[in-house]
Amino acid sequence: MLRFLARAGHHLKTTATTAFFGPQILAFVPALTLGGYWFGGEGLLLFMAIFVPAVMGLVGLFTPVRTPPARASKNVDAVTGLPLKPALLATLDGAFCAEPKHGVRTGALVLEIDEFEAFRATYGAEAAEHVLAQLAERICSTLRQGDVACRLEHSVFAVALAPVRRLDLEAMIQVAARLQQAVGTPIVIGGMRLFLSASVGFCLPRRASERTGQVCVEAAEAALRDAQASGTGAIRAYAAQSPRKRVKRAGLAEEVADALEVGHVRPWFQPQISTDTGAISGMEALARWEHPERGVILPGAFLPAISASGLSKRLGEVILFQSLTALRDWEAAGEHVPNVAVNFSHEELADPSLTDRVRWELDRFDMAPDRLVVEILETVISRSENDTITRNVTRLHDLGCGIDLDDFGTGHASIANIRRFSVGRIKIDRSFVTRIDTDREQQSVLTAILEMAERLEIETLAEGVETVGEHALLAQLGCGYVQGFSIARPMPFAETVDWMRLHRQRMADRPRIAREAG
Repeated sequence: MLRFLARAGHHLKTTATTAFFGPQILAFVPALTLGGYWFGGEGLLLFMAIFVPAVMGLVGLFTPVRTPPARASKNVDAVTGLPLKPALLATLDGAFCAEPKHGVRTGALVLEIDEFEAFRATYGAEAAEHVLAQLAERICSTLRQGDVACRLEHSVFAVALAPVRRLDLEAMIQVAARLQQAVGTPIVIGGMRLFLSASVGFCLPRRASERTGQVCVEAAEAALRDAQASGTGAIRAYAAQSPRKRVKRAGLAEEVADALEVGHVRPWFQPQISTDTGAISGMEALARWEHPERGVILPGAFLPAISASGLSKRLGEVILFQSLTALRDWEAAGEHVPNVAVNFSHEELADPSLTDRVRWELDRFDMAPDRLVVEILETVISRSENDTITRNVTRLHDLGCGIDLDDFGTGHASIANIRRFSVGRIKIDRSFVTRIDTDREQQSVLTAILEMAERLEIETLAEGVETVGEHALLAQLGCGYVQGFSIARPMPFAETVDWMRLHRQRMADRPRIAREAG
């Protein structure tokens, strides 16, 4: 009883103090000064005007009210606000415990935003965090009550499904597709509409080695690695015997160095065609590691090890030699490919001997310089202050090689830089091409790019063309060349001749896609 009375007295004292000395007393200041003037004239008014604020200042009334800082929660991610991994594991473990009694099932999915590190490098850490927060909201919007989503690391998210009576492979694929659709909705950054994609791996618990949350998530992560080895936007289910195509970083540098020397790293070729005639205008050489045990490994898995080991120059030499060899062999097979485009890394472009090396290779194959197109990333020329790079690109242009600006729209290259590097063609990044046949804002942006290129008298090639509708609209808008899965996926040299003959036959049997009348 005494403790209660003491608490009540303390509360009354606090309330009274707040009432008479809190900020709300400021509401009575006009009345006090007016009363002073009424009863004491101008003298008392002047006294009140000075005395009252002085007293309020002494009691700290004008001191900003300091609210105690909210404690940063240790249970949520600081960027996305999602629960941390323990909440995810608890949901899975709880479902496993309930399964024998209630006959319910759960599952885990892990998704990673494709090429997000390149996005972060282009747009900055602040924009990247803003996008991650948006994606977290979208992911949660696709889930049911009881499902738990968390951010594992970087751009990797995981989802634990609330227990349900029926959960099979088809249902998991549908959930994965909904997550991909949520990620794929356009995101606006700096006035630009950008499209992201996600690769997804998932695990049904009956396929995991143990029925625990930790093992289930690890299996879903393994499935994600298999999905990423197949390319962007893939979905894979975990299977204990599935091949692991993603190479572990440990010991990779030595292995890839050997692969370069024995010929396991070689170019695959993706056709580029004219939107006006449908004829093949060239081929782009894309590095692939044909591993004898792990199958075909995409560049994202081994290029970091190449760069870290100082092998970028050697990789460039291998790809250039084999690309020129392919040009020669296509001619021998009776197929004319006007040129082959080869990507040159920043390290290669900074090599003072690059131009001499390219000239020597062209002479060795008795190849005209215009049969080689040098591809340069937009990020290289937009940020480069290296005079050697500028001189090399200028000399290659003067030699007669074509200069393509790759991934245009992602590196903020100025028109001055486009002129300085003698760019003959811009390759419009696939983020500006995706859904152009259904998205009017995409059409407006692409139209502006094409008009700029026309005024600069620069040719255009659209990358990542995946549908017939995109191809047709690009042709109508005046884009000169296209490249993408709707035409052909990258293929080894052994498959190219058959593809070219089949393409020529198809072109003879179908009407030409005509551009809009000017």
